[in-house]
Amino acid sequence: MKKILIAASLIAASMASASAADLAARPYTKAPAPMIAALYDWSGFYIGANGGYGTSRKEWDNVTPGGLFVAEEGSHDATGGVAGGQIGYRWQASNWVFGLEGQGDWADLRGSNTSLFTGPSFTNRSKINAFGLLTGQVGYAWNNALLYVKGGAAVVSDKYSGLITATGVAFDRAKETRWGGTAGVGLEYGFTPNWSVAVEYDHLFMGDRTNTFTSVTGARSRFEKINQDVDLITARINYRWGGPVIAKY
Repeated sequence: MKKILIAASLIAASMASASAADLAARPYTKAPAPMIAALYDWSGFYIGANGGYGTSRKEWDNVTPGGLFVAEEGSHDATGGVAGGQIGYRWQASNWVFGLEGQGDWADLRGSNTSLFTGPSFTNRSKINAFGLLTGQVGYAWNNALLYVKGGAAVVSDKYSGLITATGVAFDRAKETRWGGTAGVGLEYGFTPNWSVAVEYDHLFMGDRTNTFTSVTGARSRFEKINQDVDLITARINYRWGGPVIAKY
């Protein structure tokens, strides 16, 4: 009996060894590829369109030809819509984004007030019909979201007129192209590798200038020192090229 048990044990061990030898080798499995995080790149040229709302505070003073104060004429806000376009270039270093931009807009900012100097029979009216901005930008990007500030030069095209209040007929006029400065802030979001949308606020510091008014007959009628600033809020859309999305491991 003892011999039979020993023989059976040897046979079982032999069969187990043979089965292990017949097993196929484990197939090789390739390690998963490392995760790649897409990093939005704001570098490149861009062109776009904008539209929104503006308001301009106008303060009028009647002065002598030499600029000496005579009397206060009053003030008003000239308000209305703006629409135009922008073109620029940005370059990105780490999360910091730097840029230059030119912007030009049509505008229809209108306002008026009755004169405090000559009385309610006469009305002073103003209109901004265009403006332009030339600015530098500094921003900070969180991937495809960009917060930026901007500053530089501003120029506006102004028209002024004096009206007979009862009839609305103009009796004198003046116009000018005025230069000043601007500062603003914007928040931009890239919704595709090349397209982005933004909302922006700008303040224009236009100072004061003395304007010579000419009557409808062509003669000089008065001199007005007009102080103004402008506030703008616009929605923008941009198309950018020259700066592809890059991969960061």
